[in-house]
Amino acid sequence: MKKRFSIVMIFLVSAFAARSQEPLVVGLLQMMPVPGDAQANLEKADLFCRKAAENGADIVLMPEMWSNGYQWLPSLERADVEPWKANAVAKDGPWVQHFSKLAKELDMAIGVTYLEKWDVAPRNTITLFDRHGKEVLTYAKVHTVDFAPNERSTTPGSEWFVGSLDTKKGPVDVGAMICYDREFPESARILMAKGAEIILTPNACTLPDLRIDQFRIRALENSTAMLMTNYPQPYMNGRSVAFDAAAEPLGEAGPEETILYANVDLGGLRFYRERTIWGDSYRRPHRYDDLMKENGIEEFSRKDLQGGGDYDPSSR
Repeated sequence: MKKRFSIVMIFLVSAFAARSQEPLVVGLLQMMPVPGDAQANLEKADLFCRKAAENGADIVLMPEMWSNGYQWLPSLERADVEPWKANAVAKDGPWVQHFSKLAKELDMAIGVTYLEKWDVAPRNTITLFDRHGKEVLTYAKVHTVDFAPNERSTTPGSEWFVGSLDTKKGPVDVGAMICYDREFPESARILMAKGAEIILTPNACTLPDLRIDQFRIRALENSTAMLMTNYPQPYMNGRSVAFDAAAEPLGEAGPEETILYANVDLGGLRFYRERTIWGDSYRRPHRYDDLMKENGIEEFSRKDLQGGGDYDPSSR
C-alpha cells in the first residue's frame, strides 16, 4: 500500500511540475485584407503584430496568402492570371524580410504568409521567423485547391517541414500546413511523425462546424496542438481556433476582425504525449503500404480546370 501511495504521489508531483510552466501564447491574427494590395496588407500586419507583442504573444500567425489577401481569380485566362502572378513576392525580398526584422524588433516569432515568386508559377507559402529574425521553416502548400483558378495557377509544395523554434518559454518543435491541407489526415500525420508539437495552419475559407470538428480531430489523433488563423467576415467567416494536444479547446474567435490569443501549456502537452494512446504510440506504418498507392477509384475522378481532361494529382 505504501509503495502504491508513493507511485501515485510521484505521478501527481510530476504532473504538477509539468504544468507549472508559463504557457506559450500564440496570437492568431484574424485580419481583413485589401485584396491585391501587398503594401496595405504589410502595414496592417505590422500593426497587428505590434499589438499582439504588447499583449504578450510569443508567436503570431497570419491568414493564408496574406501578401495579396488571398485574391481570387475569375478564370484561368491569361489576362486574369498574369497580373495576379506579378503580385507574388520573393522570400528574400523586402515584403517578407520586413517581418524578419519585425520579429527581431518585437522579440516574437512571426508566421508570414504570402504568394511566393517561383519558377513558372508562384507558390502558396508560409515562412516562420523566430524571435531573433531567423528563418525556422518555409513551407509551400502541398494540397493546392486545384478546383479554384487562383490555386490551380500555383506550384504545389513537395514536402513537409518541422523546425525547432526558440521562444521566451523555451524551445518548441513547430510544423505548418495550409488550409486545404487540413482536409487530408496525412498532412498533420506527417508533421507529427517528424516531431511537431504544435502545427500552425493559415486558412482562407468559410469554417462551418464540420471543418472545426475535423481540425479538432487532427489534434486528437496526432496528440499535437493545432492552431488556425482565418479571415474575418465578410471575406470569410472568422472562427480562428486552437486546440491542445488532447483536443481540448484553447479558444475560438467570432466572425469579426480580431486577435485570438491561445495559451499552449508546453509542459502539459509533453506530459500528455508521454502517456497518451494516440499520436505515434501504437501506429503500424509497416502495414500502410496501400496508403501510398494511386488507386484510381472511378468515383473520385475529376476534370482538370486546365485543359478539360482528367485531373491527375500525380502531375502536380
